[in-house]
Amino acid sequence: MKTRLLLLSLVILISFNGLQSQDKRDYKKLHYLSPEEMDIPVTKSRTFYTTDPPEGEIRNVAEFDPMQGVLIRYPFGIPMDLIKEMAEGTTVLTLVANSSQQQTVTTQYENAGVNLDNCDFLIAQTDSYWTRDYGPWFVFDGNGEPGIVNFPYNRPRPNDDDVPIRIAEYLDIDLYGMDLFHTGGNYMCTGKGISASTDLVWEENPTQTHEQIGDLVNDYLGNYLFDVTEDPLGEYIKHIDCWSKYLGPGKILVGQVPVSDNRYQDFEDIANYFATSTSSYGTPWEVHRVFTPGTYPNTPYTNSLILNNKVFVPQTGSQWDDEAIASYEEIMPGYEVVGVMYNGWENTDALHCRTKGIADIGMIYIDHMPTLGTVAYHPEYDISADVIAYSGSTIYADSVLIYYSINGGDFTSAIMENVSGDTYTGTITGVMPSDTVSYYLYAADESGRHSMQPYIGEPDPFVFRNIYFPITEIAFNPDTVKFLTNDEMMYGIPLNIINQTSDNVTITSLTEYGFTFPWSVEEMPVLPIDIGGNDTLKLNIICPIITNKGALIIDTMFVQTLLEPYTEIIAIDGDLLTGINISIKDQITVYPNPFTNQINFTFDSQVGNEAVIQIFDISGKLILDVVKNLNGTNGTISINLDGDNNLLPGSYFYKLTSGDVSKSGKLIKVD
Repeated sequence: MKTRLLLLSLVILISFNGLQSQDKRDYKKLHYLSPEEMDIPVTKSRTFYTTDPPEGEIRNVAEFDPMQGVLIRYPFGIPMDLIKEMAEGTTVLTLVANSSQQQTVTTQYENAGVNLDNCDFLIAQTDSYWTRDYGPWFVFDGNGEPGIVNFPYNRPRPNDDDVPIRIAEYLDIDLYGMDLFHTGGNYMCTGKGISASTDLVWEENPTQTHEQIGDLVNDYLGNYLFDVTEDPLGEYIKHIDCWSKYLGPGKILVGQVPVSDNRYQDFEDIANYFATSTSSYGTPWEVHRVFTPGTYPNTPYTNSLILNNKVFVPQTGSQWDDEAIASYEEIMPGYEVVGVMYNGWENTDALHCRTKGIADIGMIYIDHMPTLGTVAYHPEYDISADVIAYSGSTIYADSVLIYYSINGGDFTSAIMENVSGDTYTGTITGVMPSDTVSYYLYAADESGRHSMQPYIGEPDPFVFRNIYFPITEIAFNPDTVKFLTNDEMMYGIPLNIINQTSDNVTITSLTEYGFTFPWSVEEMPVLPIDIGGNDTLKLNIICPIITNKGALIIDTMFVQTLLEPYTEIIAIDGDLLTGINISIKDQITVYPNPFTNQINFTFDSQVGNEAVIQIFDISGKLILDVVKNLNGTNGTISINLDGDNNLLPGSYFYKLTSGDVSKSGKLIKVD
C-alpha cells in the first residue's frame, strides 16, 4: 500500500465574514455565504429548465466508478500539490473565467511541475470553488447513453448553477433538468440503485412531499431507494459528506467521535442504522469507522475524494491524521491512500467539497450481484454478470473472466461465456465443503479500457464461505401443529422455531397462511428476521373452527433460511372444517415431475365447471394462478401448464382445486 503526505508551501487564508445572527433568513441552510449573498433569495438559475427524465433503466454513476477527469475551479480552494497529484493519472479540468486566467493557471501549473498533458480548461464564469456542490451528476440511460442531471443549486450563485450545463456542452452529452433544490455535498450514490442525503433535502424543498422527492430521485437518477437520514454532525451545514461516504455498493464509512462528545450516541445510532439496513448487494451494509473528533486542528477525514485507484484524505496536522490514513488503508486495500496537508480544510469543508469527479462516459460497467457471506455447499458455483461497454466498443470475447481463489490460495481464472445480450456466465469449480472462496470479475474492450468488479479487484474481492449440508439449523416444537375438536370458534397453538446452532440464523420467508385449509400466523414477524444462537422464534398459529365431519387434513408451512428450506406440518381435524374432500386425492396424477417446459395435471372424478391450479414458490408466495374451463366434463382431463411462464428452475408447490377435489404437492422445474 502506497501512502503519501502532500506538504503545503503556500497557505491560503479564507475569511468567512458575515455569518452573523442579524441575517434575516436561516443562513445555516446555506453554505458559506458572503454578507451580500445573505439577502439574496435562493431561486432557480436563469438558465435552469426542467426536462423529461432519461429513458429506460437509469444508472447513477458513483464516486468510486471509473473517472476520466476531476473538476476544480480557479481561484483555487485546494493546494497545488493536490492538483499535481491528481494530474498524474487523470485529466484535471479547471474552470477559468477567461483566457487570461487560463494563461495564469497554465503558468502556475508549469512552475509547480503539474503534468500539462493531463490538464484541460473550460472558460465559464463561477461564483465559488465548491465544485462538488454545484458540479454535474452523471447518469447512463436505458440505451447506455451518458447524460448529466442538472438541478437548482441551493445557493444564490447563478454562475455556479450553470456549470452542469457547460459540462454537458463540453462533453457533448445529454442534459436533464430535475426540479429539486439540492447540493452535491449532501448527496452520494452507490451506482446500483441507492442514494442518500440528510433531511436538509426535505427542508430545502418544502413544497414537495417526501414521496415526491423520492420519486424525482428515482425517475431522474434511477435510485429506487433514496435514503434520507438525520444529521449527527450538529453543524449548520447538514451535508452528508461531512460525516459519511459510500466506499462501494455494499460498504460505507461513518465518522466516529469520543464517548465524551455529546454527539456520540447520534453517531453510533446512524452507524447502527446502516449496519441494520440493506445495501445494494442485498446484504446489510459493511460499516467502517474513522475517528473524527472535530477538535482543533480539524479532522474532516470523511470529506475525502476517491479518484480511480487513489483516495485523497485531508490532513491538518492533527494527532489523528496518521490514524485516519491507517483506517483508509485497512478499509480500502489496494487503493493508494494519499494524505493531503492543508490548513485551509474545515471540519465542514475539505477537499471532497472542492473537487468533483468527471465520469468516464465510455467506461465498462460490470453489473453483478455477488455471492457473499455463508452459502450452502456446492462443488461448483455459477456466476453471472452483465458487461456493458458504454463506449460502444466490442467486448473481447475471451476477456470476460472470473478470477477466484480458494482458502487464500493463488487466483485462477475461468472464462465467462456470453449467453445472451450483455449477459455472461462462468463457473467457479473445485470447491470443497467448508471452503472460503474469494473472487472478482474482469472485462476489456476494443477501446483499450478494462474494468473489474469490485473496482480494485484482487486486493478486495467478493468473499463467501460454504457450509456443507445436510445441516439442521432450525427445529420445530411441536413437530406437527394439530388443531383438534374444540368448543371455541378460533384458537391458537404456539409454534417454536428453535435455532440449534450457536450462530445467527436468518429466516428470509415463511408461509403466512394455509393452502389447503385456512390456518394463519397470528402476528407475522417482519422478514428477514434473525434468530440468535440457540434462541427461539415464537409464533401463534390460528385457525377458524367450522364444524363438519371429515378426516385429518394436512398442510405445510414452508420456512426458508439463508441456507436451506424447511417444512413444518400443520394438521386439522376434519370435524373442524368444511369444503374439503380428501378421499379422492389419490385419483389425481401430476406428471412429469421433475418437468422442463410443461406439467400435466390429470384427474378422474366428478369435477366442477372449472379447475384452478395455483403455483407457489418455496416461501409460499403465489406466483402463478391458472383457471381452466372444463365445461362440466367428467372423466380424465389433462391440463398443460407452460413451465416457462414465470417459472425458473427450482422447487415449487402446487394446489389444484376443482369442485370438491383438492390436492397439494411439490414440483421441481429443471433446465
